[in-house]
Order: sequence, then structure tokens, then C-alpha cells
Amino acid sequence: MSTATHVLLYDDHCPLCQFQMKVLTWMDWFNVLSLLPVSNPKAAQMAPGVARADLLEAIHCVTASGKIHRGARALRFVGMRMLPTLPLALFLWVPGVIWIAERVYMWISRNRHLLSRWFGCKDACAVMPTRQRANDQILDEAEPRV
Repeated sequence: MSTATHVLLYDDHCPLCQFQMKVLTWMDWFNVLSLLPVSNPKAAQMAPGVARADLLEAIHCVTASGKIHRGARALRFVGMRMLPTLPLALFLWVPGVIWIAERVYMWISRNRHLLSRWFGCKDACAVMPTRQRANDQILDEAEPRV
């Protein structure tokens, strides 16, 4: 990867997750994130110590330095780097709030397919365009053949 961005690994078979990633592309004004679906083989390379089932259970952020944040902690990490989400990210630093946020996140994660149907995320995904970004295309390119 030629740019030093943080990589967000997400479940691309979940309409709720897809919708959230589309929203994040529009909030990432300074292109600090690259999005990589878990179905992409590079996801396993980005997080070699994380099982596929764990990658599907929660969003993961692999920082430019290689550290991995999971769930609400990943959202807090990402939120600190994007101006529109900064207030929420700062709130997640209040003592005790991340503990509650992790539990809420896990409940949403376990029920995300049901919530997707309930909130109509699949239809919203079809309407909301994805912002085309070069840093996502870098991750989608095929490995060089040797």
C-alpha cells in the first residue's frame, strides 16, 4: 500500500455495514481511511492474527503502524481522525463510556442483519452513492504477479 492510511475491515455482506461504510466515505474528508471488505483475500493478510469469524463479528481498524482496534474502539480510533465524528469520538474517551459502547456495539453487531431489514439499509445503500477514493482502489488492485 503506497499511502499511509488506516484500513477499515468490514462485512460487505451486511447491508447495515455497507451503509455505514458509504457514510464514512463521505465523512472522511482528508482520506485517512481505506475500506477493505472482509470477503477480499487481502483482509486476512491485513489482520493475520484475527480469525475470519472475528472479522465478520465486528469492524476492525488496522492502523498505519499495524495495530488493530476492534468494535467500538475501532470507531473511536477512526472518529478521532475525521472532523465530523470528532465530538462522538471524544465522548467515547469519557471514563466508562467505552465499556458501555462495546456492549451496545456487540448487541448491534449480533442483530445487524435483522436491523438491516428493519431500517431498510439495503434500499438506502442503493440510493446513497459511494464516494470514489483512490486509497480504496489501491487495496482492491490485484497482487503483482511474480
